[in-house]
Amino acid sequence: MFGGLRAMLDGIFDDKVFVVSFLSNVVVAALIVFLGDKLGVGAQLSTGVVVVLGIRIFSNAAAIRRHVFRA
Repeated sequence: MFGGLRAMLDGIFDDKVFVVSFLSNVVVAALIVFLGDKLGVGAQLSTGVVVVLGIRIFSNAAAIRRHVFRA
């Protein structure tokens, strides 16, 4: 959601790209967690998914903040 808002503020939002990216991120994250659970390392991979997605969320939030406040 933050990536879509960032793209909208930058004037490069494309709804098809947003939907495909959102769905593919969900599927890849679910597959990583599923495989990690089957391999017995589900907690570690779940943490990794949360960290990576959290970094992306915060970087998009920072870009939105810079755009909105011109800072």
